[in-house]
Amino acid sequence: MKSKQQNKIPDEWFQPLERSEMDAEAVVRPSRTYWQDSWHMLRENRLAMAGLVFLAFLIIMAIIGPSLSPNSIEEQSIMNQNMPPSSEYWFGTDDLGRDVFARTWYGARVSLFVGIMAAMIDFFIGVIYGGIAGYKGGRTDHLMMRVIEVLYGLPYLLLVILLAVVMGPGLFTIIIALSVTGWIGMARIVRGQVLQIKNYEFVLASKTFGTKTRRIIRRNLLPNAMGPIIVQLTLTIPSAIFAEAFLSFLGLGIQAPHASWGGMLNDALGVILSGYWWRLFFPALFISLTMFAFNVVGDGLQDALDPKLRR
Repeated sequence: MKSKQQNKIPDEWFQPLERSEMDAEAVVRPSRTYWQDSWHMLRENRLAMAGLVFLAFLIIMAIIGPSLSPNSIEEQSIMNQNMPPSSEYWFGTDDLGRDVFARTWYGARVSLFVGIMAAMIDFFIGVIYGGIAGYKGGRTDHLMMRVIEVLYGLPYLLLVILLAVVMGPGLFTIIIALSVTGWIGMARIVRGQVLQIKNYEFVLASKTFGTKTRRIIRRNLLPNAMGPIIVQLTLTIPSAIFAEAFLSFLGLGIQAPHASWGGMLNDALGVILSGYWWRLFFPALFISLTMFAFNVVGDGLQDALDPKLRR
């Protein structure tokens, strides 16, 4: 009996082995690419996913929303002036009897078009300009950055007013005005990323083998800088949407009879004290929700695309 007790191995000796096996199982996981891992992290961010769902809903309603109403955005009904929300007019009517529901979703269409177009123009100009400045470096980089500093000092509102006087207020005037200086932020981010990545070993190896500059920028530098570029792109769109609403509110944007959120706010401002709250509420609500959704999606993408937060 004594020998059996002496040869018995304590149970505590097996605990480190079991713990190591559990740790090994926790470490093992299906292999994922960088973008798959980023999407997985983004899905875990509930606030960012809620923002994506709202933006998808906004895009769908901007496409089909105006057609859901039996009234067009330009149709006037003097007998139905300033009607509150009802089963016939879901968002009420304005002082000309026009359906606020149809005009709100048409304004969403205008705002999304302006935001996406301005962001795309900023993307192409900023990526090309910042990529060349960061890759060339030296005197070329110094000269190109001085140009950016000059453009950055231009008064934005004064520039828009001048363009509105020369070209006339309208949709494309706003897009051009937003694009004249809007690409500067994108160019700075791309330049900073390229300055960092161009000293990596795989870029130096491409230079050694005589690869052309355009191919190095297109195949080596830009793909590795896409994380910050995508984040900047998602933050550029709400800035352009807010700028369009602000300019339309001042009367420098979309002109009647077309609808925009800023123009609807301008029309409702004079009657807000008369109790027609719905005319101001719905455009302001969707502007706020759109800005919030784009910002939380941008924050979620910033966390998901950051290599330092990889688990």
